[in-house]
Formats: sequence, structure tokens, C-alpha cells
Amino acid sequence: MSDENVLSQDEVQSLLSSLDGGAGAADSPEPSAPAPPPSAPAAPKPAAARPRERVTPYDFRRPERVGKEQMRALQSLHEGFGRNYGAALSALLRSIVEVKLTSVDQLTYSEFVFGLENPTCFNLIQADPLEGHFILDISPIVLYPVIDRLLGGGKESNTPSRRPLTEIELRIVGRITQLFTTELRKAWENVVELDLQVVRVESNPQLVQVVPPNEVVVLITFELAIGDVRGMFNLCIPFNSIERIGGKLSANSWTSYSRRAATQEDTQRTALNLHRATVEMVAELASTVISTGDLINLRIGDVITTDHDCQRPLLVRVEGVNRFLAKPGAFKGHKAILVDDVLDPPQDESSE
Repeated sequence: MSDENVLSQDEVQSLLSSLDGGAGAADSPEPSAPAPPPSAPAAPKPAAARPRERVTPYDFRRPERVGKEQMRALQSLHEGFGRNYGAALSALLRSIVEVKLTSVDQLTYSEFVFGLENPTCFNLIQADPLEGHFILDISPIVLYPVIDRLLGGGKESNTPSRRPLTEIELRIVGRITQLFTTELRKAWENVVELDLQVVRVESNPQLVQVVPPNEVVVLITFELAIGDVRGMFNLCIPFNSIERIGGKLSANSWTSYSRRAATQEDTQRTALNLHRATVEMVAELASTVISTGDLINLRIGDVITTDHDCQRPLLVRVEGVNRFLAKPGAFKGHKAILVDDVLDPPQDESSE
């Protein structure tokens, strides 16, 4: 091959560049104006969104077998019981005790038992004519201070002991539980007449199997406050105990029960209790004013002169209220008064 047919380096580069440009032009033709898209049918409008329904989860392990109306009736019933039991406990301990209802819930028996302290005061209460048993659990936080008050202890609060109750303490706690059953019987008397008796007391709640573990119970929780000590006590009512009287635990029947008129027996009982009441009666002989020196120098046989006429009747007060006019005298060797007249309370209040 001659040198004339040999390409130079510049010619080779020019040839390659021309080949690249032609290929790119062939591969990418000049863009033309885009054709209008074909007319497509109008898309259907989306259907209106349905309102989201409220879904409440249901746990088959914790079925709610007690209706809301019955739960409200139990709450109203035990709110009054808490106030009455607090007043009765205050009279027993000679100290101010506040008992307040905190919650009324339904749960399974196993959840109730495993939520208790150990040891505790676990009372099994027979509730005739209802089936099954009620359960009263008293927390040691408030139980030991109450026992201390009943044994003559002071107001200082000590750390509660973590031990079961002794035989003597069990007898003392019996007074507290007896007061509880008495007030609970009064609270339930408008629904059913209960005969409540404590049949067993345990310190370990897991040793007592009253109902199956999955059985529904109503847990009524109270807070007891005595001084600076606060603690809880629980009343557990199995569902099978109140299943037969569920119709009586309703708002309408509860309202009608609470508004019942007083019977003749109630009136006679109240009148009998009033007749037995003790009142203070004071007969005022006379009144005068003397100096402190004369009072100090008084001796047996001295005579005190007053402006009261001996012929005027004496004023007799009953509990500080003017009620009678009487004459002084003697009866079987004792000083006595003879009631002459009865004063009307309205006249007495107007005269004062």
C-alpha cells in the first residue's frame, strides 16, 4: 500500500466525529409537535366516604355481665353506706374516720385475688338468702392503726406489720367487721333483707377459692382515712350472688325504694327511742349577784338573800329551754318540785 492511501491522524479523527454525529442525528430525530390525546371517557366520581363507625373492643376473658344501670344502682347504694359506716366507725374509735367510695368495677375473680396484698385480712361473708359469699378485704395499712386505737393507742402512726393477725387481733377485728355487716344490711334492706355472717377469715387470699377464676365479680372499693393514715378496703360481690335480683338493682326501682313513706312501725320505733332518751332538767331557784370576797367567805349556814319572791313559781329548763313553771317542796325526805304549768315553746322563744 502506498503512502497516498494512508490517512493522517487528523483525518481519522474527523471521520470518526462525522460518523458519531450522523448516528446521533439518525437515532434522535427532530422532535415534532405532540399530537392531542384522544378524548377519554370522564372518570367516575368517587363514592362518598362512609362515616367511620366507633368500634369498641370486647375482651372475651372479661365479659361485662352486669349492666350499666345495675352498676349505677350499686354505686348509689354504697355511697350512702360509706357515709354511715364512717360515722359508726368514728363513734367506735372516738376519732374522726372518713370512708369514701372510690370505684365500682367488674372484673374476674382471679384479677381481684392477685391484686390483693399478702398477708391481708380476707373475710368470707355468708349473705343469705343470696347464693355464694361476699368478700371483705381490709388493707393492713389501715387495719393495724384501727386495732391500735381500740387497744388504747395514741394518734401516732407506725409502720404496719407484714404478718398475719393473731388470735387476739382477730377478735378485735371482729368488732369492725360486725359493724360493717350491720351497716351493709341497713344499706341493702330496701333491695333485699340480708343475713350477713362472717364465716371465715384468712390472711392469704389465694388460699380461698370462692368462685371459678374466670367468674365475673363486682369490686366496690372504699378509701378509709383516720388521722394521717389512708388505706383501702374492698367489697367483692360475685355475679352469681346478685344474678337473681338483677331486676331490683335498677334506677327506677331504686328511686321508688328510696322515696317510700314511713310506716306506722317506723313511727312507733322512733317514738319509743325518743321516750328512752335522757335529757337534763334544771329548776332555777333564784339568781343574785355577790362579790368575789363574799363568795370566798361563804360558810355552812350562811344565808344568801335574793329578789325572788318565795310565792312566785320556779322556772324549769329542759336542755336549756324554758318548759315548765313549778313550786319547790319535799317528797319522802328529798328536795322536789311540783310542776304547776307548761310553757309553750313559741311563747318561750318570743319572751327571750
